Amino acid sequence: MSVREPPPRVAGLEPTLPSSWYRDAHVFAIEKERIFCREWLCVGREEELIGAGSFRLLDLFGESVILLRNRGAELRAFHNVCRHRGTRLCQDAPATGSGSHAALGGGIAAGRITCPYHQWTYDLDGHLIAAPHMSTEPDFDKALFSLYPLGLACWGGFVFLNLTASRAAPFSQQLGSMPERLARYPLSELRIGHTIRYQVAANWKVICENYNECYHCAGVHPELCAVVPAFRERGGANLDWARGIPHRPGAYTFTASGTTRRRAFPSLNEDERVRHKGELVYPNLFISLACDHVAVFILEPRSAAHTTIACHFLFEPYEIGKSDFDPGDATEFWDLVNRQDWAICEAVQQGISARVHERGYYAPMEDFSLDIRRYVMERIGDALDTP
Repeated sequence: MSVREPPPRVAGLEPTLPSSWYRDAHVFAIEKERIFCREWLCVGREEELIGAGSFRLLDLFGESVILLRNRGAELRAFHNVCRHRGTRLCQDAPATGSGSHAALGGGIAAGRITCPYHQWTYDLDGHLIAAPHMSTEPDFDKALFSLYPLGLACWGGFVFLNLTASRAAPFSQQLGSMPERLARYPLSELRIGHTIRYQVAANWKVICENYNECYHCAGVHPELCAVVPAFRERGGANLDWARGIPHRPGAYTFTASGTTRRRAFPSLNEDERVRHKGELVYPNLFISLACDHVAVFILEPRSAAHTTIACHFLFEPYEIGKSDFDPGDATEFWDLVNRQDWAICEAVQQGISARVHERGYYAPMEDFSLDIRRYVMERIGDALDTP
């Protein structure tokens, strides 16, 4: 039986995805192929690579990727695979004290990418520029052996990659109307002022569903609700995310006091100076926007029950450049709220792993959580049967 369509409501409540979809390695493998290898994934911020020749090695669902800036300081991304015999071009740093293998040469240096095996060499745009002893071969054409590129796009200072570049949907299609909703926030101009990395023992969809609703806020986030009482009113229902969520009187940002010494972003309108906005860019980017800072969550699903989360806090360079810049009022408050969220998500993961639990249900005020159900079912529903 196809599961493209959800089962009927029970007592007026919409059902979630089957519980097995949050815990099964087979489902996660299908999600890898049909979601994470086909959609545009946020992998970080442009500012994390500064200057021509800078690079990072990324692990995207088992695929090793080189993200770099070419000689013109433009971003490029390639699979970390030599076109000759498939050797990995750049090696991850060995574990401390491992000593199990000899160090390899090659890698990126002097504006070139060199394979450690046979020294095939590429420029920073992925073109093969040298292959030892091949120049005398009459049929050999270096132009046919460029590195495998990934789809790459940037928006708001964020870097997105697509592992299936030849069949990637337009990047603008994935963003939808969000850029217009956030047009007055100077996202591309902001810089990372602090980063916290979390390891969460929960499925990525559990984390998305938690981000998408505030029914849990009154019980899980008392400190947050003291700053934003609307999160606990009526179970967090009917929140006007398009306009933004108001703080308590006298408060205007996400800190314990609801205030800060940092100025509001000058380009914001009157509402945005005192209200909070949030966006979820499927499949792996959360953006929470206050008037003076932006909290960014980049999800890196590692398995069916484990997700790494990089949380970056973005501020104006104007503020970061001050001698007394201290992001602690925002980062410490967010860290408290984050740890509350991760703890409850882990409790959900533990609970839905019980044999008796076949699926959950969405209360009416959790309607935005249905987004993840629709998103996933549209992409993998025809590949799975009901449990």
